[in-house]
Amino acid sequence: MAAKTNAMRLLEQAGIEFEVCEYTLSMDDFSAERVAELVGMEPDQVFKTLVAIGDRNGPCFAVIPANTDLSLKALAAAHGDRKAHLASLKEVLPLTGYERGSVTVLGAKRELPVYLDEIAEIFDEIAVSGGTKGIQLVLKPQDYIAFTNATIAAIGI
Repeated sequence: MAAKTNAMRLLEQAGIEFEVCEYTLSMDDFSAERVAELVGMEPDQVFKTLVAIGDRNGPCFAVIPANTDLSLKALAAAHGDRKAHLASLKEVLPLTGYERGSVTVLGAKRELPVYLDEIAEIFDEIAVSGGTKGIQLVLKPQDYIAFTNATIAAIGI
């Protein structure tokens, strides 16, 4: 097993049960859909974490299923903004402490509002990035919601 990530340590400290799924990813295809395939889960159960920036309320996390796109309009409305845009790659690292492909809300450098797509609530388990490439953490959505103080919103399309 890979070394523990900050995300794993935080979940352990909070007493939240989770499983670690390790995988090897080709750098020419590290899409969330490919990650779902490699960890043996349905794409709508594997969540990717995006960083967006609203025009009024600044940055936030948008956590959506691997097989969906983010509705910036819906996210902006949920975040109290008129409009929002995805953070550029050069903005992601300073905001989160994570590089593309390993962004997670868990242990992020800055505590930002979290918006989780509503489909998460229908599953017994979801997978989110473990904070490093090649690791997904599988946990109950209600544990993720409570730990991250996520707002449930219809943000995936």
